[in-house]
This record gives sequence, structure tokens and C-alpha cells, in this order.
Amino acid sequence: MAKYLLLKHYRGAPASVNDVPMDQWTPEEVTAHVRYMEDFAARLQSRGEYVDSQALTTQGTFVRSDGEGRPPVTDGPFAETKDLIAGWMIIDVETYDRALELAGELSAAPGAGGKPVQEWLELRPFYTELPTVTE
Repeated sequence: MAKYLLLKHYRGAPASVNDVPMDQWTPEEVTAHVRYMEDFAARLQSRGEYVDSQALTTQGTFVRSDGEGRPPVTDGPFAETKDLIAGWMIIDVETYDRALELAGELSAAPGAGGKPVQEWLELRPFYTELPTVTE
């Protein structure tokens, strides 16, 4: 089994086919989208392929140490994930092809007008340690 991160973006990815921003959807459209995501996660959980998922707010701050005894530095002159990342899901699947299949299915969540969003999702494998070879 290999773990993959599916990232949903606010901005930064190519435009979705149904490219209406979520803040312009009706409450019913938002509810249908969230229900699709929950049903998708439940199906994966029943197959042992679901690890976790979360939606993120637009609030957030970059933090960096500025040295011992000094207050942390916050924010910076770069794009911030609070503006880019809408949420994520972690899956644990047998193959990369299965991860691609699930990302495609998740991309079809309904959006404005009940039509599939067909958004671009970023699929990233978790880093794993290479096996140690002993002689």
C-alpha cells in the first residue's frame, strides 16, 4: 500500500471545467458538493483506502523562526497556502493507477448548477524511506 495526498486548490491549478468559484454557489450546491465528498470518503473507508481528509479555511499564517529569543516572523512576499489550498484527502492504495482513478472520481464532485466541477487535483505520493540493504 502507498499513501497519496490529493490536494484541492482555490487557485494556482488550471481552471476547472465548471469554473464557478464556490463562494458563488447556492447553499444547495455547496451541500451537494460536501455530500459527494463525504460519500466518496465513506466508500474508500469501506475498502480500506481512506486515511483522512479536511477542508481548510482561508485563514492561515506562515511562521519562521528569526533566531533564539526573537519573535517569529510571520507571512512573507510569496503566495500563501491559505490562498491556494482548499483541502486535502489522504488515501492508501495498492497502485499509482488506483490513486489516479480515485483522483479522477473525486474531481467529478458536483459544483455550480449541479454539474461536475472537473477540477484539477494535485496527486502527490508520500515520501517513504528506501529499504536498507544489509549484506
